[in-house]
Amino acid sequence: MYRSPMYIKRLMKKLRKELRSGIYSYLVLSFLNRNGTMHGYAIRKEFERISDGKVVPSEGALYDILKSLQKLGLIEGEWVEAGKRLRKCYSITPLGKLVFEEMRAEIRLLEEIIRREVGE
Repeated sequence: MYRSPMYIKRLMKKLRKELRSGIYSYLVLSFLNRNGTMHGYAIRKEFERISDGKVVPSEGALYDILKSLQKLGLIEGEWVEAGKRLRKCYSITPLGKLVFEEMRAEIRLLEEIIRREVGE
């Protein structure tokens, strides 16, 4: 049954949000694992860099992800003075490193399955 373009647009927005949510969390852990301590703006700039600006969470979405990862004990945040400003800097915890490795294995498995499915 054909649905209106507006329905498809809403559906895609919802599915895109669900898909990207876990990937964003994985990438934040990856950035912190590779780069060490980073503040939110630097993390956002890293998303811009790796995606040529095509896949960048909003500031609000990014801070929700950071709060969630912190609540789970995967990252920790600390206020530091940078210039004349206070910035919250984040680093990956030992638990975060373990979870990151598990997530990396899962991502690789999914990449393999997707490649097989689309024949690349």
